[in-house]
This record gives sequence, C-alpha cells and structure tokens, in this order.
Amino acid sequence: MFVALSASSLEFISSSVGLQGTGERFKTPPLYRFLERYVPTLLRSVTNVHIIGAHKVPISGPAIFCGNHLSNLDPFIKILAAQRPIHFMAKEGHFQKQPNKFVMISTGQIETFRETGGKDALARAVDVILQGGCLGIFPEGTRSRRPEAPFLQPGKTGFARLSARFPTVPVVPITLSLGARDFMPPGSKLPRPWKKIHAIIDDPITFAEWASHVDGGAIDDDFVSSLIEMDDDRIGVELRKLYRRFSDQLIDTLRHRGAP
Repeated sequence: MFVALSASSLEFISSSVGLQGTGERFKTPPLYRFLERYVPTLLRSVTNVHIIGAHKVPISGPAIFCGNHLSNLDPFIKILAAQRPIHFMAKEGHFQKQPNKFVMISTGQIETFRETGGKDALARAVDVILQGGCLGIFPEGTRSRRPEAPFLQPGKTGFARLSARFPTVPVVPITLSLGARDFMPPGSKLPRPWKKIHAIIDDPITFAEWASHVDGGAIDDDFVSSLIEMDDDRIGVELRKLYRRFSDQLIDTLRHRGAP
C-alpha cells in the first residue's frame, strides 16, 4: 500500500539529488543502430538465451536498466532481452585499447573514471535520460572475481541517485543466470558457446512508487516537508539513507530472481 507523493515533493527530491547533465545533446550513434540490426542474430547463433518477461520492458521513453554482472557479454545479453538501445556506464579500462575503445565510443557507451567517483559519467547519464534514452547500470559496480558462487555483490548507490533525480522514470531489473558467467568467465578471451542463459525481466518500478510504498522508502509528503526545513547537509544524509535502501532492495530482488 502507498499514498503517492505529490508533484511538489517529487520535484524537491529530484532537485536535491544534485545531479546535472553536461548540457550536450545525446543521440544514439548511427553505428549502434546498424549493429542493432545484426548483432542479435549473431548472438543468438552462439548462445542459448531464454528471455522471461520481455513484455515488461517499456516500449518507449526513458528507462534505467539494472542487473547483476557476471561477464563482459552481459550488456549484449541485456540489450538482446530489452530489444532497445541501451547505453551502459562502463569502467575506463574498456576504453583504453582498440578495438574496444572504438566500439565503446562509436556506440555511445559512457566511460566511468573511478578516481572521480563517476561524477562525469553520471552527468552524461543524465543527458541520456533527458533525451529519452535507455541507460544501463550494473549496481555492483564490477564483476565478482570469486571463483565460486555466490557472485552477487552489495550494490553501490549511483543508480539510486539517478533514479531519485528522475523519480518517474522506470527502473527495469534484469537478472542473468549462472550461464552468463559460464559463457565467458572472468579472464577468458573467447566465449564458450551454447551455454544456457536465463534473462529474467522484472516489473519496472519508479523511484516515486518505491519511495512512497510501505515496503520501500515508506516516506510521504510530511517527510518531504520536514526535509525542506533541514540544511543541505542533513538533507544529504536523509537522501543517502534512501539511496542505500533502494540499492539494497534492488540487489535483494536480483537474488530472489536467481542471481547467483
């Protein structure tokens, strides 16, 4: 059960997040559109992917796709599952050597610099959403290097900040099964074809829906009114509590859907 937050409360939360775009227009590059036509067919020819819940993906408008991270091919599998262009936030290492650098830049992926805490990447992520695009984030931040399960790691809060910045944009969880890791384990240069992979798409939820739900953020307009009376430091503390809870519950959702 929940009582929806008012538009003014959502506007205050969004403005308090403190994330701004670069001011540059973002557009899906032509090469991405070209690859979108042919890569799915190639991927299907070497994998055994079973997509569950494809009808839950929003067919238009901005969306934030989140999920567990098991191998370097996870973004391709999630794009295949979503059937929409997704621009992923990726660590700088993927942009340092060719041909990876060319592919990442020419398909509009977003470089994340660890030393700056991803600030520049989050600004570009804002650009993607403002232009009505789809953003892809791995809340864990990186793949687990553990030799055996469990591989799922605690989530970071960057995606939760983005969700709060755009509280009416749907967040779409996609859970990948163990087959995704078996298909291309960490350290592997080549994939291992025909591994069975389940991609489970969950019901989308917005930060606004989650924040006001009794099992989510459990906040109401009175809570937001109390925030307005606080100084910036205290507002930040209270918002970070919400980000952490949102991230933890997203990770729990992935775990319950079978993320190894």
